[in-house]
Amino acid sequence: MLLDLIASRRVVFVSGKGGVGKTSIAAALALGRAGAGARVLLVSTDPAHNLGHLWERRVGDEPTRLADPGELASGLATGATGYLDGLEIDPERTVEQHLSVVAGTMRRLLPERMHASAARHLEAARQAPGTHESAVLERIAEAVELGEAEYDLVVFDTAPSGHTLRLLTLPEQLTSWTETLLANRDRSQRFGAAVRGLGGGEDTDRDAELRRILLRRRNRFVRLREVMTDSAQTGVVIVLAAELLPVAETVEMYQTLTNLGVEVNALVANRRSPGDTSALLTQRREREEEHLVRLRQEVPDVPLCDVSLLPGDLVGTEALTTLAERLGH
Repeated sequence: MLLDLIASRRVVFVSGKGGVGKTSIAAALALGRAGAGARVLLVSTDPAHNLGHLWERRVGDEPTRLADPGELASGLATGATGYLDGLEIDPERTVEQHLSVVAGTMRRLLPERMHASAARHLEAARQAPGTHESAVLERIAEAVELGEAEYDLVVFDTAPSGHTLRLLTLPEQLTSWTETLLANRDRSQRFGAAVRGLGGGEDTDRDAELRRILLRRRNRFVRLREVMTDSAQTGVVIVLAAELLPVAETVEMYQTLTNLGVEVNALVANRRSPGDTSALLTQRREREEEHLVRLRQEVPDVPLCDVSLLPGDLVGTEALTTLAERLGH
C-alpha cells in the first residue's frame, strides 16, 4: 500500500517524532522502489545518522551504493534493474564548506582592507543561529537537483519533527532574504554608477559577480520551494508510534505542513503491538487503537498504514527487504 502511494513521486520526505523508526521506514521505502526498478537516492538529514548502521557499511557525505541490481534481484523482484545509493549529510562538513565558499567569494569581491573584518564576521557566523539550517538546506537543494538529473526518486530520512518543520519553512524565508539583498545591491549599483559617471572597472565586475551568486542562490531556493509544494512529484510520509505524544505531534505536523502547501501522502503507525498474545500486549494494542482513533478524527483523509512490530534487529538488506515487502501490502 505505502509503496503504491509514493510510486509516482520523485521526492519523498520521511519525518516524525524522534525514536519512532523513521530511518527504517525510509530505508525500506527506498529499497522497495529500487526493487521495482527505480534508481533511488536515500539521504539522511538527521545529525544522528543511522544509515551506516542499518546497512552495516560506511555511508558518508557523498553517494554510496547500498544495494545493486544483483542484490535486489535476489531480494525483491526477479530481474530488477534499479539500485539504491545512500548519503548522510555531514552538518559540520556542510557548514565548513558553506563558509569556505562564502570566504572565497568575499576575498574575491571585497577590497583587501576589508578581508580581516570579513574573516571575523564569518567566524562569528559559524555559531550563529540559522547557519547550520541554511547550510543543510543548501545540501537538500543539491540532493534534489542531483535526483532530478541522475535518479528516479530521492527519499529523505529527516531529523525529528521540529527540526524538519524548520527546514521546510526556510526556502521561502531565504528566498525573501536573498530578494532583499538583490534589491539592495541594485540600488547600490545604480548609485555607484552615477557617482562614477557610469564608468566600468573592478567595482562593476564585483557587483556583477555578486549578483550572479545571489541569483543562483535565490533560484536554487525558489526551485526547492516549487518542488516541495508540487504534490505531483513530492510527498511526505509521517512515521509515528501509536502513543499519546507522537499522535499529538503528528497532528500538529500535519496541520503545519498543510498550511505550508506540502502534501502529506501517508501516516505510518510503526511497531504496532500484536493483539493476540499476552494480556499485557493485548491491553497495549487496545490503547494504541484508542490513540489512532483520535488521529483518524484529526487527520481523516490521509491513508494510515499499520506496520507490526518485527522480531530481531532491522539491520542489513534481508531484514529491510522483509519490511519493504510489508510496506507493499
